[in-house]
Amino acid sequence: MSEQVHSMSAQDATPAEVVVFPAVAAKKARRPWARRGLVATVIVLVVLAAGGAIYWAMSSGTNVRYTTIPVTHGPVARTVTATGTVNPVLTIIVGTYVSGVIQQLFCDYNTQVKKDQICAKIDPRPYQTIVDQDKATLAIAKAQLEKDNANLAYAKLNNDRNLRLAETNAVSKDTSDNAKNLYDQAQAQIEFDKATIDQRQAELDAAQINLDYTNITSPVDGTVVSRNVTMGQTVAASFQTPTLFLIATDLTTMEVDTNVSESDIGGVKEGNKTTFTVDAFPKRIFAGRVSQVRQSPQAVQNVVTYDVVVSVENSDLSLKPGMTAATAIVTESREDVTRVPNQALRYRPGNLSAAQLPKPADGQARIWVLRAGQPAAVSVVVGLDDDSYTEIVSGDVKAGDEVITGEQAGGTASPSHPTALRLG
Repeated sequence: MSEQVHSMSAQDATPAEVVVFPAVAAKKARRPWARRGLVATVIVLVVLAAGGAIYWAMSSGTNVRYTTIPVTHGPVARTVTATGTVNPVLTIIVGTYVSGVIQQLFCDYNTQVKKDQICAKIDPRPYQTIVDQDKATLAIAKAQLEKDNANLAYAKLNNDRNLRLAETNAVSKDTSDNAKNLYDQAQAQIEFDKATIDQRQAELDAAQINLDYTNITSPVDGTVVSRNVTMGQTVAASFQTPTLFLIATDLTTMEVDTNVSESDIGGVKEGNKTTFTVDAFPKRIFAGRVSQVRQSPQAVQNVVTYDVVVSVENSDLSLKPGMTAATAIVTESREDVTRVPNQALRYRPGNLSAAQLPKPADGQARIWVLRAGQPAAVSVVVGLDDDSYTEIVSGDVKAGDEVITGEQAGGTASPSHPTALRLG
């Protein structure tokens, strides 16, 4: 009985599985068809991707967009940049020789002054008192001279009298000698009085000078650019002369004091053309010339610079003292030359390797010119260059030719600064 049951189980195992798990059996029956669909999908995607890659490659190889800039005629200038300060050509410091209280002010900022015009006045009373005293002392010395002149006249008469009496022995020799001594002393006293008068006169002159210095005057014609004193202020000139006013002699001619680094100073010479801008007029370019290259170095944090002075006309008084100027000093220039942008000398076709590029001759450079829609290599001899353009001394290139500075192929652009796009 047990063997039969086992035999039946062995024989009926598959039908029992079909009956008990119908869903699982159906799922297993569909698996081959699902796998075939997935494989077909993958194949379609691979074909599409390959086709897109081929299309992109063909497009990038045939549809290249070149960035070009025309060759031009114009100036090429090499410059040295520096920062400087606008100042008057000559600024006079007006101080005071004497101390005292500022009693009056006659000048202020921007006042137009003439030579010897009074700008301020120090209280003159203490100095006037000294002048009066010295005048009185001088008068005393002069009166003493008059007195001693009278005494000299008497001593001379007495001496002459005693000389005549001594000839007849009417007076003793001692009396005659005493009269002569008194006469000589009277003469010496006169010389002493004259020297005393000169001394008193010098003291009076010194006192008068100090009194005159209480009037603070302008030594030149010019414009007051700074006033450092107020009415009622006490100024002391004992140890250091205080600065009361700054007067610019002529504001129609200014200078820019620039600091040029030691690496650039070698190319800077007197007479170099210069341009600069100031923050007050950012769109205006001022022109000047280098008037002086000072030999005195200035070292700040181990950086050595030299003061280069630039002279500039300022007839409209636009430039103010103290303005900061961004200066460009032209150290070398060429006028009306054939020139190409600097990017043109750095461009090479993207589909050529370094080994495939044509080799320029020694001393020459290579640029690429767009001719008949295709890039053509041109060997040129270059000259002066600046930050924007390079001079072409010789080569098969002329004004109007389109030099290539960059390209775009397949949506990827080579580094450049496009100004015009041409389809190849």
